[in-house]
Amino acid sequence: MIKGIGVDMVDISEIARLIDVFGNNYINRTFTKREAAVSREAPNPAEYLATRFAAKEAVFKAIAHLTQKKTFDLRVVETLNESDGFPYISINEELQGLLEDAGVVSLFISITTEGDYATAFVVAE
Repeated sequence: MIKGIGVDMVDISEIARLIDVFGNNYINRTFTKREAAVSREAPNPAEYLATRFAAKEAVFKAIAHLTQKKTFDLRVVETLNESDGFPYISINEELQGLLEDAGVVSLFISITTEGDYATAFVVAE
């Protein structure tokens, strides 16, 4: 049963600007260590991080309203890619606790980019 959905769109050039202005401070305060590491190997690091930021926001929109606190640190959400390139949300201990609080057992994600925009869509079951 679907418990929540979330969608978010991010301007890739804004993420690039934040990286230019704040560098690693911005990256470390927003993304997980693995997301940051993978972005350094990506052909377009700003695009990669924009997709991950959109994913964090989409997960937040899908589940935060179902939790007792109604909020959480976005770094709890880590989105990586399978070997075939498909994205998935890595469920760590802290995110597992939030999912349990929300009554959610699975998260499904789709990510796309078009032009200067990155979009993520999440379904919480």
